[in-house]
Amino acid sequence: MALGPRLDLRQSQSLVMTPQLQQAIKLLALSNLEIEAFIAEEVEKNPLLESGGERSDGGDATDSFEATDFDGSDSGEAPDGFGDFDDAPTADRLIEAGDGVADAPLDVDYASETFHHDSPSDSLQGMDGSLGVQGASGGLSEDAPDPGESASAGLSLHDHLLAQAGELLSGADLAIAVRLIDLIDEAGYFEGQTFDIAQALDVPLFDVERVLSVIQTLDPTGVGARSLAECIALQARDADRYDPAMAKLIDNLDLLARGAIPQLRRLCGVDEEDMADMIRELRGYDPKPGLRFGGEPAAPVTPDIFVRRKGDGWAIELNSASLPRLIVNRSYYSELSSGPQDKSSKAWLGECLASANWLVKALDQRARTIVKVTQEIVKQQEAFFLHGVEHLRPLTLKTIADAVGMHESTISRVTSNKYLFCERGLHELKYFFTSGVAAADGGDAVSAEAVKSQIAKLIAAEGDDILSDDKLVELLRDKGFDLARRTVAKYREAIGLGSSVQRRRQRAMKAA
Repeated sequence: MALGPRLDLRQSQSLVMTPQLQQAIKLLALSNLEIEAFIAEEVEKNPLLESGGERSDGGDATDSFEATDFDGSDSGEAPDGFGDFDDAPTADRLIEAGDGVADAPLDVDYASETFHHDSPSDSLQGMDGSLGVQGASGGLSEDAPDPGESASAGLSLHDHLLAQAGELLSGADLAIAVRLIDLIDEAGYFEGQTFDIAQALDVPLFDVERVLSVIQTLDPTGVGARSLAECIALQARDADRYDPAMAKLIDNLDLLARGAIPQLRRLCGVDEEDMADMIRELRGYDPKPGLRFGGEPAAPVTPDIFVRRKGDGWAIELNSASLPRLIVNRSYYSELSSGPQDKSSKAWLGECLASANWLVKALDQRARTIVKVTQEIVKQQEAFFLHGVEHLRPLTLKTIADAVGMHESTISRVTSNKYLFCERGLHELKYFFTSGVAAADGGDAVSAEAVKSQIAKLIAAEGDDILSDDKLVELLRDKGFDLARRTVAKYREAIGLGSSVQRRRQRAMKAA
């Protein structure tokens, strides 16, 4: 066969990830707070975009669809607010059609009563004028957490220690103290090696050990310890309770953890009454003294969606307080386009308009998609919203995808980093997708979360009769859950509960 150059024509199809397609996919996976940051970046880059509460004359805006009510039935009729939803373009059709230059405004009458309150968090009143986000009983559930609840800001442990060290030390000792404090973790333990610090600072090891002993006298008591035993010993010394018997007890904390009380009494040389008193004293010490200082305040989780009972159905609403309205300033575009401009300026202005229009439409479609998916989740898990976690059903992404006519990957992106607030508390949307456990009577499967809840209740009510995993299997089977022993053990460990042996030892220590 002769080798030589030649020309061939071939026809093929391929999926090209356009920038608009990538952006639409990215927007679905972002939470409301991440969307807020994304919009801020886009507003800085695009002069035709504005973020604000009111629409300028001639401007197009997002938030054309934010809330809906539905009765949770399977009648197939479109719920209120969803009358034309099925006619709206799907995410795929929007991405494929996505011609940002096509100037189709998203007109909304913001003076109408529908948007008088953007969300329950915008004012003290909810969608029906009642106070707060309500449940079926007409008020917030006592068990429901405050969605805005966060840890109070305070002085960090390192700053607290440095301030004390600055009052007690100076010069080279203070420099050593700064290095030592840097190696204290958030629980208050020293994680470094004094020998390494002595070499790094070129100072005698004795000086490093001496400065560390000074740090161990600082507040909180027990800070700077290199082990749990040392931490407890420091607190015992501060309380003037570090006698030989207590020292022997602290040196044998492993025996205490195993519940070997008789052996400990022999080692410490004390009777039952003294041993019980020493254990009570030990229980009053803090094994992680540094955790009293929060340092950076814990960031609160902001709900993306509100769900509440309304009559015989449910009201679903996006949290517009964390979802700023994006506006295309059409007046400014008209002013710029009517002025003198060269070819490159005209092309740039056209790109800005196309990008702005596309982003507004993509955000509007994102809101529609989130509400539609949430609606189906509430419909599938209505028993949970009515009665609690024990009624949570097994649910998969495919079930929701088939119900709303979307791909599983789209449902996965929609439910990522999104939080739902209802009278049952604050939950990530992923929480409602759980694996199934077969029913003992051959009935409908139940969710793993419901089984965990039952295990926690059984153990909480076990009293003096500690339940083994085998006994838990029997009790769960009586309740209709068909599980193997290893599955019960796995679920028990997942919710942070110890084995029957561990729980029996803990009870013996408390009774001591």
